[in-house]
Amino acid sequence: MSKTILIVEDQQVLREIMKEYLTDEGYLILEAGDGKQALALFQEHEVDLVVLDIMLPEVDGWSVCRRIRKTSSVPVLMLTSRSDEDDTLLGFELGADDYVVKPCSPPILLARVKRLLEGQQRRPSGGTLSGGAVTLHVPSRSVSVNGTPCNLTHTEFEILACLLSSKGIIFTREQLITKIWGYEFAGDDRTLSSHIRNLRSKLGEHAGHIVTVIRSGYKFEDNP
Repeated sequence: MSKTILIVEDQQVLREIMKEYLTDEGYLILEAGDGKQALALFQEHEVDLVVLDIMLPEVDGWSVCRRIRKTSSVPVLMLTSRSDEDDTLLGFELGADDYVVKPCSPPILLARVKRLLEGQQRRPSGGTLSGGAVTLHVPSRSVSVNGTPCNLTHTEFEILACLLSSKGIIFTREQLITKIWGYEFAGDDRTLSSHIRNLRSKLGEHAGHIVTVIRSGYKFEDNP
């Protein structure tokens, strides 16, 4: 079944270019020219991914992302024409999974979309991963901490699944970036750091399961 992508971009020309390219790849496209229309479409349709511009009329992209995250963990790919890293980090804090700086080439956009929709991480056998207080159910993409549901974004889930699948094994930052974002990743270490920080925040008092190994990387420990 074809995946449905909601493109939220106020520049019609750019929106049409993205729509045409993604449609040619077999995706179903919904379009919104402002944040208010985007939220309405998101509620009315089953959406698999949101491509979301930051600077929007009516309701800005940050607010749209925040409201989506109240009810859904659907992947969110943010578009920004700004070079200020604070904009990107704020997007991650609000629950965005990845970002593309405009103007972006269609192949780069497609690579990011495919990464979020299809994933590049090899899944371990079995449906459930667990460690300490954390349980991750792969088929339903759900996580619980001491039996309490923990709502993670797509990227946070991928990072946790990667670490949980090889408990006690240290992943370098480069290895994690390659597994989660792929070789075409255009960000930097701060992108990974931001997602790790958000993931730990959601694990609360059990954040210590994700251990930072100085000058090496990260690992998951049952008893940190």
